[in-house]
Amino acid sequence: MNLTLHVWRQPGPGAPGRMVRYQAADISPEMSFLEMLDVVNERLMETGEAPIAFDHDCREGICGSCSLMINGVAHGPELGTASCQLHMRSFRDGQEIHVEPWRARAFPVVKDLVVNRSALDRIIAVGGYASAPTGSAPDGNATLIPKDAVETAMDAAQCIGCGACVAACPNGSASLFTAAKITHLGLLPQGQPERGRRARRMVEQMDIEGFGQCSLYGECQEACPKEISIDTITRMNRDYLRALTAPDRAAAAESD
Repeated sequence: MNLTLHVWRQPGPGAPGRMVRYQAADISPEMSFLEMLDVVNERLMETGEAPIAFDHDCREGICGSCSLMINGVAHGPELGTASCQLHMRSFRDGQEIHVEPWRARAFPVVKDLVVNRSALDRIIAVGGYASAPTGSAPDGNATLIPKDAVETAMDAAQCIGCGACVAACPNGSASLFTAAKITHLGLLPQGQPERGRRARRMVEQMDIEGFGQCSLYGECQEACPKEISIDTITRMNRDYLRALTAPDRAAAAESD
């Protein structure tokens, strides 16, 4: 395959950036998108040019590092697929591909296609801990949990924190990410003691970080590589309102 890439190049935070055109020749359809970028970078370095900076780690759709807008779509054209899982057979020979970083105020560009997503880490951090007793592993049937609750919690727990939901949202909202984290613990017994306080703190931190408000466009769930449903946002809003109107004991004790 022979492709034409238009890649966002920006030397550093706050520096002006621009789209630069590159030719990607003799690309195997079986390569992943990141492997294709590796080939382009090898050829750039052979000619003395600076390689394209982009985030990656596991390359198995687990870590969430591969944050790329590909032809205006977060993670590219395939549903339920991270950029590292996207293969070049999804494109046509001779196609032009535009590659950009996440575009959100809360995700400042570090260099080229790399953005700073530490705002998501701070949202998780303010959620605090779960005060469930620890020690030896309990018997699997010691705590009975409804099957529907377990499945919904585990669906939410699949969130890899890539930020695609933010990049795809017209408002730049992190509601799907935050809701997935809140829903995961909010449906399980271990997360109940801090449930209200966790929801309140995480939603408020989301606002502090400069993310936009959720208007339930639904673009976030379409872009999510784990296909997490916006139903989690409904659960987050419910827990947040309950925390404001009827604080749980932990939140009440904290405010005393």
